[in-house]
Amino acid sequence: MNDVATLLPEDEARARILALASPLSAEWVALEEGLGRTLAEDVMAQRTLPPWDNSAMDGYAVRAADLAGALPVRLPVLETVFAGGAPRQEVRPGTCVRIMTGAPLPPGADAVVMRERVRPVPDGGADEVDVLEAAVPGQFVRPRGEDAREGALLLAQGTPLGIPELGLLWGQGMLSAPVPRAPRVAILSTGDELCRADEAPRGRIVDTNAPSLALAVRRAGGLPSLLGIAQDTRDSVAEALSRTHGFDVVLTSAGVSVGERDYVKEVLAAIGVEQHLWRVAIKPGKPLVVGRRGSTLFFGLPGNPTSSLVTFELFVRPTLRKLLGHADVAPVRVSGRLDGKLSKPPGLAHFVRVVASWREGALWARPLSTQTSGALRSAAAATHLLHFAQEASSLSHGDLVELLPVSWGA
Repeated sequence: MNDVATLLPEDEARARILALASPLSAEWVALEEGLGRTLAEDVMAQRTLPPWDNSAMDGYAVRAADLAGALPVRLPVLETVFAGGAPRQEVRPGTCVRIMTGAPLPPGADAVVMRERVRPVPDGGADEVDVLEAAVPGQFVRPRGEDAREGALLLAQGTPLGIPELGLLWGQGMLSAPVPRAPRVAILSTGDELCRADEAPRGRIVDTNAPSLALAVRRAGGLPSLLGIAQDTRDSVAEALSRTHGFDVVLTSAGVSVGERDYVKEVLAAIGVEQHLWRVAIKPGKPLVVGRRGSTLFFGLPGNPTSSLVTFELFVRPTLRKLLGHADVAPVRVSGRLDGKLSKPPGLAHFVRVVASWREGALWARPLSTQTSGALRSAAAATHLLHFAQEASSLSHGDLVELLPVSWGA
């Protein structure tokens, strides 16, 4: 494997990783299962929606020209049209039709006046009204084809499927859609000190990395599979990694630094994984290794629980999003202000766990009291990661800061 000799900046490391990934092959899923995924191909409209001009308000369908003079204007009411019904009469000059929201606009009408701007004529019953304001053509009218026109592009390939987009597809009578299939992700923990939560510890600690990463993968749209815990031997790591064929992504935790029993990098090389980067200029999460064998991407994540989550957030989650067809995959960044003070030596970018809340017209970020990467408590309450830049050494109270919302919270 071709070792990367220098520490890579976070953004350069992510760019290298994303260059290795492409959207996965398509599958058809029920629309309700497509929420949060992307279209794998263009979808053309099969229906014009709405199929006719219709009213956007409860009111009166009128000819705008009839209201161009002095107001109010008295108009006879020809009929009432409800949503789901059809007009039986044409709006002739000097007449109107009472209309409900969603009902088809009757022929001859070109505008709708809200019912609040119309006054019943005393002793005129429902047959006459006084219109109190003028109208312009198209007022409170939802035009035919506003949502979609038959034969036109409805949604382009790569469009993220939110609730409105799914609504557009349902409106076309579709029940399923083509989307990139969900990435299959294998997850392996390594370490003699680890045991499962259902085992007696006997001097060991419970592995929280694998189940935590599995939840993060599922939340990102992937399909996690747990490979168990490998011991700190070449043979144990090699046996576990021999079970990774057929996966799109493989995540390991621990064993990627320079310790005497850190065998993950060595074993990855032995099974034909080409290393594309090792070590990133960040804290927590510096000992990260990424490689590829065929179309399978391998991420050797750090073993400390918070380091594992942070590197997932910065590198793995964007990769899963690209595999799922998303175009905008980099972590979201928002501006805030520091509630407190921070200092560090220059050289590594720190991703500080903070709790951010809105007050005084800004998003204020308060660093958690513990930032140790070995304690999950340092991630448990965090709402954002504060990017403390490589070259910076201090930040003061009130300084503008860059915040990355975390996806692991409730």
